[in-house]
Amino acid sequence: MTTSAPEPGHAETLAPGLRRILAPNPSPMTHWGTNTYLVGEREVAVIDPGPDHAGHMAEILRAAGAGRISHILVTHAHLDHAPLARPLSRATGAPVLAYGGPRAGRSEVMQRLAAEGLAGGGEGVDAAFAPDETLADGVVVSGEDWTLTAHWTPGHFGNHLCFSWDGAVFTGDLVMGWASSLVSPPDGDLTDFMASCAYLQTLDAEVFHSGHGAPIDAPAERLDWLIGHRRDREAQILDALSHAPRTPSELTAALYSDTPVELHAAAQRNVFAHLVDLTGRGRLGAIPRLSPDATFMLV
Repeated sequence: MTTSAPEPGHAETLAPGLRRILAPNPSPMTHWGTNTYLVGEREVAVIDPGPDHAGHMAEILRAAGAGRISHILVTHAHLDHAPLARPLSRATGAPVLAYGGPRAGRSEVMQRLAAEGLAGGGEGVDAAFAPDETLADGVVVSGEDWTLTAHWTPGHFGNHLCFSWDGAVFTGDLVMGWASSLVSPPDGDLTDFMASCAYLQTLDAEVFHSGHGAPIDAPAERLDWLIGHRRDREAQILDALSHAPRTPSELTAALYSDTPVELHAAAQRNVFAHLVDLTGRGRLGAIPRLSPDATFMLV
């Protein structure tokens, strides 16, 4: 797996009929920046146009060349993936396709937590995002020289889609090679994340092209690592709770003692995601009720 960043604003051919353009938005949450993918030659599908950046849009249009941008597909409604979709649609006439708006696909428990005031954290939500066409799980989208299949894969975000194409899967932020995916309730749902990773295992892909970072040339190994990583964290949480009931804050302090304090807020969201999952599976109880301030115990 490549460890050096590609040049932002430069269309790089990854395979016949597939190019990648790196957006100029590096950060601790986006690694080198957002990967925008162009699939096809005569008709072009743009996957994840990225942040609303005029220079990045100009490069997408330049890279399409004589090809007509016919479809704009968005994996999910985070600010580093979705905002350029609408300006690009106005410039090309291509429709924007996604699973739904920013609240689409949330599980019942996440809808309730959001209604009670829990807000997402991390990468920021494109609250105004609205596709022209919604894509249900399994829908096939085609151009003159390409076919993409949409797979609803919530976990990192409720409206998250992956797209399979010619032995490859565009995995958005569900699976990345440089870091484990952020799962931050109510936008992220660990129960859904684990199910989506298990589903991707059935696709038998040759390569994953993620929203950030280099291509993942060993998809099965990466999925095994991600699932194992989450199971290890779950085991640590259950072990900590076997000694005494604790709040998410107390668990974070115990489990992330070697992590800088300024990163504990993000770590606590990860811990809470596990606690919601374990509660839903009947492994834990929450007093007085399921919330980020509850006290959790084994049942």
